[in-house]
Amino acid sequence: MKKITIHDVACAAGVSAATVSRSLNLPDQVKPAVRAHVIATAERLGYLADGAARALASRRSGAVGAIVPTLDNPIFATCIAALQQRLDEHGRVLLIASSGYDPAREARDLRGLLERGVDGVMLVGADHAAAVWHLLASARVPVVVTWTTTGAPPGVPCIGFDNQAATRRLVSYLLDIGHRRIAMIAGPSPGNDRATARVAGVREGLARAGIDWPEEYRVERPYSVAAGRATLIEFMSMPRPPTAIICGNDHLAFGALAAAAGMGIRVPAELSLTGFDDLDFAAHATPALTTVHVPAAAMGRQAADCLVAAASARAGPASVELEAPVMLRDTTAPPPPIR
Repeated sequence: MKKITIHDVACAAGVSAATVSRSLNLPDQVKPAVRAHVIATAERLGYLADGAARALASRRSGAVGAIVPTLDNPIFATCIAALQQRLDEHGRVLLIASSGYDPAREARDLRGLLERGVDGVMLVGADHAAAVWHLLASARVPVVVTWTTTGAPPGVPCIGFDNQAATRRLVSYLLDIGHRRIAMIAGPSPGNDRATARVAGVREGLARAGIDWPEEYRVERPYSVAAGRATLIEFMSMPRPPTAIICGNDHLAFGALAAAAGMGIRVPAELSLTGFDDLDFAAHATPALTTVHVPAAAMGRQAADCLVAAASARAGPASVELEAPVMLRDTTAPPPPIR
């Protein structure tokens, strides 16, 4: 069987080879009905584009790369799903890498994506190794930073939310209902500007109220249910345990909830807990989790639009700040003496 060529597709579709090429490589330049007809014909014939040749000819691969810290956390999967869906609407494909919060591995992943000719790259956070920024500058491909609004190099757009302000709002709410002994189970801060900003938000919120934050009320742990469970036991074994605990993400909060139940501590009657992410099951936990809603899907969609616009030499947004509202549910209440 001979390989189906672009000329075979053009003949079968009744269009020129140039129209087939634009339909496959530059969909924005072709009427939707024509593009749909060409693609249907190509699929019926079993046509497969020569990606290497197409990239050499057009200087574009039609692919966009994304590097996320992990795919174990559903919040990143939500962002990636929205990114891929919007890229598909633009006629692009997505290549994904997961760095495991390892800066050296992230640099290797990025090099691999760039060597495969991606037309743009989405990163999570702005805190990356110098090697990452050097590679991106050398490759001269569009890049967008997500999950934060600050810290990116000049000219790199940020599409995200203010992590520090979000946790500061959590603290303000807890203070308003009477809490003064507030602890935090934070995520690891090295190479993670989101975790660092969330800790800064708690510190700032307490400082505004004139409250000292004891060192023992702040710990960094891996983002896992097991770490949340173990740390809550440590906190509640203190001579003066906290009355409220802010967790760096929902996984830590679910672990803390499980530990509280095992210790016979009633939430929120005896202890208030909050998370960060607003995973799908946060609203359906027992009790339902007070948390911060991360606009993961919106970040993915807008990152796709930004990268496609930049790759097509159209002006994209400089930066976009999205809302990250506090979702007040059933794991927070005034501390016991006030109740």
